Amino acid sequence: MCGRYRLSRRKQIIEEQFDTADWKDDWSPRYNIAPTQPVPVIRQHPKEPIRQISTMRWGLVPYWAKDPSVTTGTINAKSETAARKPAFRDPLKFRRCLIPADGFYEWQRRGNSKQPFCFEVNNGGLFAFAGLWDGWKDSSGQWVKTCSILTTTPNAVTSAIHDRMPVILDPNSYGLWLDPGMQNVAAISELLKPYDARLMRCYPVSTRINHVANNDAECSRPVRDRRSYSQHGQNVLSHLRWKKKRPDPFTSRENWEALL
Repeated sequence: MCGRYRLSRRKQIIEEQFDTADWKDDWSPRYNIAPTQPVPVIRQHPKEPIRQISTMRWGLVPYWAKDPSVTTGTINAKSETAARKPAFRDPLKFRRCLIPADGFYEWQRRGNSKQPFCFEVNNGGLFAFAGLWDGWKDSSGQWVKTCSILTTTPNAVTSAIHDRMPVILDPNSYGLWLDPGMQNVAAISELLKPYDARLMRCYPVSTRINHVANNDAECSRPVRDRRSYSQHGQNVLSHLRWKKKRPDPFTSRENWEALL
């Protein structure tokens, strides 16, 4: 599952990274994006080789839905079953998108409480979730565009915290994923795999992230949590091949062992 994420880059950087046309919507960096909120979505123009970026509401409402209440169960779509689910079947074939981010959050259960963790790619760089979108017409006849994030099985970095992770696409796959002419669901589904754990890191963050009203850099700032580093650090150390891993403050063997 992916129920919170971060997109802390400025508008211009997002446009440049994903090679999009000018983004007309207002945007400010956000550190605690939650379901039902407007989020940036990147789509391919159906007739021109142009990537367009606009905001949509997070929580997919199928075009055939009678009301938008279904969004509570459609913020994520399981990649293994999306092609068979009525809400996601057509979007997977015809309406795919990129949802840019630079971090996402998951919670580790500890008895009656949960410890939040932030997950990053390439030391906090921009990346894109595999997304689906749809349009739904409200009672006033206005179109409401909504989206969902696809999920898959966890990799070595995420498995100690949660049994699912969002699908993070390889940048080389963006073109194929967005191509409106590509309607071979079997071929598209081959892209929906766990991301390379060697390119990811995670660290515990403050429980400030639990409250949607909190939306600042403190939400994703690392906190000292001996239990988190001991348990999760041992798991990561046992799964990743450190000689091939580019060292950084959170995944180098020396720094992990110093915190155990």
